[in-house]
Formats: sequence, structure tokens, C-alpha cells
Amino acid sequence: MADSPSAAELPVSAADVRAAAERLRGVAHRTPVLRSRTLDGIVGAPVLLKCENLQRIGAFKFRGAYNAIARLTPEQRRRGVVAHSSGNHAQAVALAARELGASAVIVMPKDTPRLKLDGTAGYGAEIVHYDRYTEDRDAISAALAEERGLIMIPPFDHPDVIAGQGTAALELIEDAGPLGSLLVPVGGGGLAAGCSVIATELSPGVRVIGIEPEAGDDTYRSLAAGERIAVPVPHTLADGQAVPQPGELTFAINRRLLEGIVLVSDAELVEAVRWAYERLKIVLEPSGASPLAALLTGKINSGDGPVGVILSGGNIGAEQFARLIMAD
Repeated sequence: MADSPSAAELPVSAADVRAAAERLRGVAHRTPVLRSRTLDGIVGAPVLLKCENLQRIGAFKFRGAYNAIARLTPEQRRRGVVAHSSGNHAQAVALAARELGASAVIVMPKDTPRLKLDGTAGYGAEIVHYDRYTEDRDAISAALAEERGLIMIPPFDHPDVIAGQGTAALELIEDAGPLGSLLVPVGGGGLAAGCSVIATELSPGVRVIGIEPEAGDDTYRSLAAGERIAVPVPHTLADGQAVPQPGELTFAINRRLLEGIVLVSDAELVEAVRWAYERLKIVLEPSGASPLAALLTGKINSGDGPVGVILSGGNIGAEQFARLIMAD
């Protein structure tokens, strides 16, 4: 891990995460922490699985979206919000906006899984489609915000979103005690950033390790280069992690607090999804299973103390899930 900065040097503090937890109290689910003796034996240390697949909308994203929209003024909420997302942030913003009395417009890829499209529409959001490989979602969202006077709720690069995501690690450590390591999926880096901020305060010396798909290794490359690196739009089963570049705020935090990034293949993600279903009796989407994939393949040295794991989401349709777990 890099040298530890003071809270004043980072764009999000542990106090921000605690304040987000108060806003989310009674609104977000306090998701369970699962244990598996089999997994403990494989890893050689106690493993504590924070099941954000059981969060509202089926993923951790509800935490950050609700915290960000709750922080808007009444006038801003009356104007409505806009967001872009491959699915989980879309549903999170749609539901949080509905809960807080705001309208929501969501810019979503045309190839977003049907389950996530239906969920977003079901929460009352207007959906605007785009082609993730040929069109610029940031430009489309910015144009909508300008034309309609909407407030942008970014999927990860926003202090209130980051702070909200960090409440997953706050709950995990409150429920399970100090950790030796914490494994967190990395897409744009908001979950890893928020979790690392609070984990490094509550568990001094903790190793926070991000997990990325091999096909979307932008944060891995960025940490190696010491600056934000962009990659082609990733083609990976982990659609929730298919981000071409880390955010400015998230990278500022993660380059200081993450020990490093571990990469997993799509085949390893599929095996982790299958293992979670067969052995833990839970459903994970490939993105949500990425830390489990790193553990099952022996890519993580358990080190000292318990290993905390954020299982970030479980939004996967029945047909896709069946194809994955039945694949050879």
C-alpha cells in the first residue's frame, strides 16, 4: 500500500462515509455477511462475504445513488436527475429518485441485459439508448442535462456516490470486526474508493485489493503508470466492470489506498458464479463474483487476519445465469 494520506488530502473522508450511513439508515438494506467453512479452507483464513447482491435493486449501487440524490436541494430534485449506466447504477438512480420524489432520465447501452432495462423502467425512469461502442455516453448525458436542466448523477466519479458506496465496508467491519484484507470489485472505482477510505481507518494496516476483469484492466494499467489510462471499451461478461477509464476522484483515492489490482478472466468469473450458486446458494452476476474468482484461483495471498469480500451484485437474468452455470 502507498503512503497513507491524511483525510484532508482525499476528496472523500471516513466522516463522509459515516454521514452517508446515517442517510441510508432504514432505507438501504443492511445486507448479511455469509461464511463458508469450505471457502475458509481454500483460502486458509476466515472469509467474510458481504452480500450486496441482496441490496435493493440487487447491487451496492443503491447506496451511492441514494446518498447523492438525498444531498440535492429540493429545487434540484424538482428539476430531475440524469445518469448513464450499463444497468445497476441505472436502477439505483431510478429507485432513489422515485423514493426522493425526483424524475430520472437514464442513458443506457442498447445491449444492456433485459433484466436491468426492465428494472430501470419499472422504477419509473425514462430510458435513452445508445451504442456503447460507437457513441459517447458522457456527451449524450451532458446534452440532456443542458437541454432539460437535469442534475447529473455520475456512476462513480462523485464524492457523494463514493461515500455512499463506502457504507458497504463500514457495515462489514461493524458486523465482522477488523479485517486483514478487503477485496473489492473495480469498474470505475467508486466502490473501491469508498470502501478503502473507511476500511483503512477502521482496520489500520488492512490490505485493500481491487479485482478487475482481464479485458477491462484500466485501473490496473493506471496504477502501474501512475496516471489515468484509457483502454478500448471492454468486451467482458462483467458488464458492470466494463469501464474504459477510472474516474478522476476514484483514481486519486485508489492510487493512494489500494495495495493493487488482481485480474480475473471471464472463464474464472463463470466458475465463481457457478461455485457461489452450488456452495453458497446465492446468485451473483459476473461483476459481483470477481473477488470470489480471485480467491478460488489462489490469486490472493490471504495474509494476516480475516479476508473481507464485497460481493457487489446479483443482477443477472435467468436465461443468462442458466447458460453460465451449464457451460462446459
